[in-house]
Amino acid sequence: MKEPTLKIYSAIVFSMVFWALSFVWYKQVLVFLNPVSLVLFRLIISSIILWIFTSLTGKLQKLKRRDIGSILLLSFFQPFLYFVGESYGMNYVSSTLGSVIISTIPLFTPIAAAYFLKEKLAFSNYLGLVLSFSGVAILILQNNKDLQINPIGIAFLLLSVFAAVAYGMILIKKASNYNTITLITYQNTFGIAWFLPMFIILDVPHLSAENFDSSMWLPLLQLAFFASSLAFIFFTYGIRQIGISRANIFTNLIPVFTAFFAWLILNETLTLTKMFAIGITISGLFLSQIKFKPHAKTTLSSQ
Repeated sequence: MKEPTLKIYSAIVFSMVFWALSFVWYKQVLVFLNPVSLVLFRLIISSIILWIFTSLTGKLQKLKRRDIGSILLLSFFQPFLYFVGESYGMNYVSSTLGSVIISTIPLFTPIAAAYFLKEKLAFSNYLGLVLSFSGVAILILQNNKDLQINPIGIAFLLLSVFAAVAYGMILIKKASNYNTITLITYQNTFGIAWFLPMFIILDVPHLSAENFDSSMWLPLLQLAFFASSLAFIFFTYGIRQIGISRANIFTNLIPVFTAFFAWLILNETLTLTKMFAIGITISGLFLSQIKFKPHAKTTLSSQ
């Protein structure tokens, strides 16, 4: 496994920034579109961007017939199942609570990685994980008056957590013959096929011109370009370099960035408790990255 560098960590952190902002963009678009329509249009725009880019740069690799099943399964978990959970969940809970539930992904990933991939983390890695999540817990509990808590929303978001963990396992074990942008391009394109039947059945009968208000397009484009394209490319690149368990720990940064953007954009108060929680979270992230035990190579091809 390659040694982590500033470039690798920067890519992962940028993906967390984009996903943190996506919780804000979600709320803006859900005013006009139902969840299935939101995700379908997001994926269509993202796929168009990726196909144009890969065509111009020649980076798209041809999909082999034997790998179609693996990519279909990959796209079932991400984007289909993940976005079903996230988009419907965000209809019922606040952006902050949604980001915190998503940040539990690294709590479950090491268990799955240990079982399926035989990955092993040192004690300091687990300690860093717990410390990082503790910071997230402090961040959310001290501000619970602002939370919009709904069991249905939480259940949908936990579905996203499960989908993200399963996606990571398949990404490492199955989709190993393609470069990052090829995987994301096919993943998003196949995701359209998964969502299309739901869109036709659930949303088409209720769509009207009012759903396509001009103020809806900017956050939708931001979701497609930054959250569905760049973020996945950056994060998949990070997984290749440092492994699924260590990369997923960075999802604890999502609610931290959410708190920061709420202060910067929405003028919410950034209290001492919030800053303390952010410090704990980041400290845990640093701790989780040291004394990593070598194991059998499970990285993806970097073609």
